[in-house]
Amino acid sequence: MPKLGMEPIRRASLIKATIAEIGEAGSLDVTVSQIAKRAGMSSALAHHYFGGKEQIFLAAMRHTMTVYGGEVRGALLMARSPLGRVEAIVRSSFSQTNFRSEVVAAWLNFYVLAQSSEGAHRLLTIYQRRLRSNLRHALRPMWGAQTEEMAERMAALIDGAYLRQSLGLGVQDSEQAVKLVMGCLPIKESMNG
Repeated sequence: MPKLGMEPIRRASLIKATIAEIGEAGSLDVTVSQIAKRAGMSSALAHHYFGGKEQIFLAAMRHTMTVYGGEVRGALLMARSPLGRVEAIVRSSFSQTNFRSEVVAAWLNFYVLAQSSEGAHRLLTIYQRRLRSNLRHALRPMWGAQTEEMAERMAALIDGAYLRQSLGLGVQDSEQAVKLVMGCLPIKESMNG
């Protein structure tokens, strides 16, 4: 059996440390040296693996999105109705993995970085398209011609809940966030079938 090697382990440590540092600082105003120190390695090694702070942060966000995508896919497999599919997407957005304060801080800073970084903008566009596509697919059997509008509304509420949480203005609990977003969806009698 081949050895895993240190590179994937170190990369994973740097990604975890990046999210933790940004969560603690509440901004991207952290250094590669701080990230590397938290990960238990030199800043030279961090630069070797990723290049610079922006590349480390983008790798951390790709990891975050990969985890989120896996949770969404798993939850969708368990859903038994169109409404169940919508709820699966929303619950994944606010899971214990995704709605932790440091991850919320990373998302907020990611949105800010996407205004000036082509790589961050491209990655954010991919995330937004997937979220809206998943929501449209789940909502279409219930909402027909209004699907696009409902998907946009729900995506905006998910983003808004993250923003409010990061500013300390929102709900502190995943279940409350799910109820907030799902509450925008008027329930029709035929939705549960």
